[in-house]
Amino acid sequence: MESLVSLSRHARAEAENPRELRIGYQKNGVLVIARQQAVLQQQLAQRGVELKWVEFTSGPPLLEAMNVGSIDLGQVGDTPPIFAQAAGAAVVYVAGQPITNGQGILVRPDSDIRTLADLKGKRVGFTKGSSAHNVTVIALEKAGLGYGDIAPVYLSPPDAAAAFTRGSIDAWAVWDPYFAIGEKHGGRILVEASALAKTNSFYLANRGFAARYPKLLSAVIDSLAETALWAENHRDQVAKALADVTGVELAVQTIAANRSSFAIGKLTDDIVTTQQAVADRFHRLGLIPRPINVRAAVWITSQS
Repeated sequence: MESLVSLSRHARAEAENPRELRIGYQKNGVLVIARQQAVLQQQLAQRGVELKWVEFTSGPPLLEAMNVGSIDLGQVGDTPPIFAQAAGAAVVYVAGQPITNGQGILVRPDSDIRTLADLKGKRVGFTKGSSAHNVTVIALEKAGLGYGDIAPVYLSPPDAAAAFTRGSIDAWAVWDPYFAIGEKHGGRILVEASALAKTNSFYLANRGFAARYPKLLSAVIDSLAETALWAENHRDQVAKALADVTGVELAVQTIAANRSSFAIGKLTDDIVTTQQAVADRFHRLGLIPRPINVRAAVWITSQS
């Protein structure tokens, strides 16, 4: 029979840790590497926590799942959290990751689109509420065009890839590895996001989960930051890990890995200010229904 002391310890452990951590990931980045290496899985097992990985095609459905409690943690680009917060989703920012490259706008090799201004009147495909949505809006601003000057075609990355191949969209805004896939298969880069503006990606958590398990969440972010540091210095191995986990060919993931930024850090004032500008831009265009305060969704514990 268990002693009262051991029962008490067991109860405290259950209070500090969930039985399961569900992480949403896409076909790129540190989370894919962490899944392949299984270090995080081993660390969580020592705490009695089972790790479950759930794949998504893009950030918006990932955050929808997080809002309803189907996943606990995930990584997305800059725009999905804006739409999620505007919709009142129960999510919080827990870490930031500056993006240096790996997303932009592609056109077909024979396209007459040569400059951003040439996008006027064209069908531009991208995932609504994704980082590619923001890249498109910024590109239009740079060209002196309005959102109404293009015909936006809202598609998931796989559907957009097919539409781009058959010519039913004129341009495709997307991120790696899809950006690298399009590039490798003949797409011409019209503009890279890094030439337009400073962009970031983010790690977010379900608000209730973050409130209940702050120590575990902090430990997970620290572990992922160590994986990110390793990735910065082992890009060949990163490419192989990405290919192994996602099934995307090694040549494509090599392109993506060589131009990716992996470092994970705190949500600095600069990152929050940059993200607020994204939110203000989408509200100004009427693409989100109300203004939002990004800082109000920042997990305070992540800044300690």
